[in-house]
Amino acid sequence: MTAEIETPVATGSCCSPAGGCQGDGATDVQVGAVTAVYKVSGMTCGHCEGAVSDEISEIEGVSSVKAVAATGEVTVVSAAPLDEEAVRAAVDEAGYELVGRA
Repeated sequence: MTAEIETPVATGSCCSPAGGCQGDGATDVQVGAVTAVYKVSGMTCGHCEGAVSDEISEIEGVSSVKAVAATGEVTVVSAAPLDEEAVRAAVDEAGYELVGRA
């Protein structure tokens, strides 16, 4: 006897849940935004991620921050390119070290 297992099939695309680039207008992409990925040492947990994210979020023009302790990477979306020294100061204020761009 053979058991059949129904495997869910992913629908849509990276553009929208509906599967196309047009749709309801909702998107995570910000037009004119700049995304930068930084390497930060010392993060080990969710609290660390939050501390780094909170400090970087205070930099003018920053619209989102995602820190991942497991990789040490922090992705920052901003209206314009950020001054690396401002990012370094924010990471330092949180108690961690900015290694540089990832």
